[in-house]
Amino acid sequence: MRQKSLASGNHGGARRKRPPGRPRSEQARLAILRSTLQLLGENGFSDLSIEAVAADAGVGKATVYRWWPDKAALITDAFASSTGQKLHFPDTGSVHTDMSQQMRQLVKIFLSRRGRIVSAILAAGQSDRDVIAAFRDRFMKPRRHEAYATLQRGVQRGELRKNVDMDLLLDSLYGPIYMRFLIRHRKLTPDFVDRLCDLVLAGARP
Repeated sequence: MRQKSLASGNHGGARRKRPPGRPRSEQARLAILRSTLQLLGENGFSDLSIEAVAADAGVGKATVYRWWPDKAALITDAFASSTGQKLHFPDTGSVHTDMSQQMRQLVKIFLSRRGRIVSAILAAGQSDRDVIAAFRDRFMKPRRHEAYATLQRGVQRGELRKNVDMDLLLDSLYGPIYMRFLIRHRKLTPDFVDRLCDLVLAGARP
């Protein structure tokens, strides 16, 4: 009996052994992002706390702070993770099509429930530099680098002039979307995106 017990104990110990904790850590990270989005929908930006997210995700506060330095970074990453796949730029062989398709997806997200998160981030960012910096660095900057590559392909194909100011071009394309989204003086529609691309990209042709 004693030998059987010892054997069982050893077997249990072996079964409890795990390979290095990356899969488990990834599960915790995804649970935190899901909880953040859920609590944002229920309570809004100002009432969201790291403590509440940790409790809802079933992790300790230290686990949250391992990946995110503050609430602004966490909320921005949660939003980015829920939309990132939809906002990749296609490569169709036409810079107009590539830009308009991605911009249409952005408009679609802004008009969905996720749009309320963007509104809250941008509103909070007017009085909190950390919030707007997190949104700029963690959400906008990766999209911007993809956009540069898309425009560069347009330059190489001869659709855009070689000396085009890419930052000015992108601000001219996306600025009106953010203006309509925040000011709401006119509707955001796919037709608006197409007309905007026509107007702005025409000024960047060779």
